[in-house]
Amino acid sequence: MTALLTVDDLTLRFGGSTALDGVSFDVQPGELFAVIGPNGAGKTSTFNCISGVYRPQEGSIALDGRSLLGRAPDEVARLGVARTFQNVELFDNLSVLDNLLLGRHQKTSYSWPEAMAWLGRSRRQEIAARRSVEDLIEFLDLASVRTMPVGILPYGIRKRIELGRALAMEPRLLLLDEPVAGMNSEETEDMARFILDIRTELGTAMIMVEHDMRLVMDLADRVMVIDFGKRIALGTPEVVQRDPAVIAAYLGGASDIVTDGLTDEVAR
Repeated sequence: MTALLTVDDLTLRFGGSTALDGVSFDVQPGELFAVIGPNGAGKTSTFNCISGVYRPQEGSIALDGRSLLGRAPDEVARLGVARTFQNVELFDNLSVLDNLLLGRHQKTSYSWPEAMAWLGRSRRQEIAARRSVEDLIEFLDLASVRTMPVGILPYGIRKRIELGRALAMEPRLLLLDEPVAGMNSEETEDMARFILDIRTELGTAMIMVEHDMRLVMDLADRVMVIDFGKRIALGTPEVVQRDPAVIAAYLGGASDIVTDGLTDEVAR
């Protein structure tokens, strides 16, 4: 199968500090690919390079054969890459519906006179956007809060709204930056269910950065581990959990602790 995303020899430096050192991986269509590692390992820097926020000094990034290097974030988004953030970035005074509609911005192409008159492309695209967002509201179980201001809603629901805004872009590749950070166990289970639904019902490829090892090992098809900017392991969750380099990175060399022991220790 031809890879959807190909990252080869990615190197990113800030002055004398190397954030990413020759990182390579690929993501297949429909795959849930996870990136894990200790704090400061380079996980978010990888996302920033893919989404166009950072420009690496070396290496290549291609989406379905088209290079993403040198493209601005809005151009990368138009090519089909959407992203959520570790910290919720929503408009608190707008309703759930309006926040989700913002994700349709890349899908609109009408002029301001058409928008003023609400004719032609403006009318067709606005109606299509509303239908798409209403489908997402149902998909993410947000109907009961659809008209409420985002700022008054619980944290777990706001994380779900941010996920919905990214999905409104109809991405080919979805970047999930710590989707369950700060959530309780019930909220985490809900988010896990929605992530699985995205894969099975929408067929969207995803890269997930997450510290919750139970979530990662339960959901991911493949896992890449980076430490100090270098890739130290890549494979299925079962293989990665038993990799001595991974255990050493997380547990300081306690190589006799494997599988569930690694999961439990990291989760704490």
